[in-house]
Amino acid sequence: MINLDADAIRQSIGEAAAARLSDFNVFPEIESTNTYLMRQEGPLPGRLLVAATNNQTMGRGRHGRTWQSPPGSGLCMSFAYTFGVQPANLPALTLAIGIGVIDALESTGVGGVRLKWPNDLMADEGKLGGILTESQSRSSGEITVVTGVGINVDLGDGSDLGREMDSARRIADIAGIATVLPKHEDLAARLIDSLCATFVDFETEGFDRYVQQWGERDWLFGRELAIDMQQQQVTGTGAGIADDGALLVDIGEGMIRRVTSGSVVLL
Repeated sequence: MINLDADAIRQSIGEAAAARLSDFNVFPEIESTNTYLMRQEGPLPGRLLVAATNNQTMGRGRHGRTWQSPPGSGLCMSFAYTFGVQPANLPALTLAIGIGVIDALESTGVGGVRLKWPNDLMADEGKLGGILTESQSRSSGEITVVTGVGINVDLGDGSDLGREMDSARRIADIAGIATVLPKHEDLAARLIDSLCATFVDFETEGFDRYVQQWGERDWLFGRELAIDMQQQQVTGTGAGIADDGALLVDIGEGMIRRVTSGSVVLL
């Protein structure tokens, strides 16, 4: 396994992100980059902390799931950003981050990635990665958000591991969809650039900036699906997202159901 080159990443970060970067840590191995940043003191408003590894041993997904991948096969990064005032539609930040991740991938030559509401990266009909967002409120009214991004780069023979372990869905990696495999360091630098811009833009413009882009990359649109919610299950056809980021489901007879939380599976 080859560890990430922290100096190479730092040298490739753009000026705008570098000016907001309070600290950047690369780990040869760590249990969870999100857990690490959640335990740190949040950065000042408008500033960014980043942790990165290609060997995460206890990665976390939504609903307490575990994300695992063979050492060196993926890229795991977490970003802590402090908003001076909590944004009006904070849950939609995860969706905006998805657009930022796709922008970073496309800047390294990796195309064809789409978004499965609310937090999955999809490619070649398989899960390429995922996003996990957590937050910590402060008494001052500021709020620090920690967003983790996990991407399968080259799973090799370990393709059965690059997933949330209680899910049997198909898995994808960059090696299977890209003509040229980007270096981990190049992808890490572009993610820092892109997600720093996403945090800043979301703070000033909210989710409005991303609604159209998300719709163009909506993997669920037109697909038959079911959403498991706390006390019920909704079935229907993906009908896009609302302006606030809620999933829209056509449940028949001209009725559209809004869904703001739940686990989505295809039928």
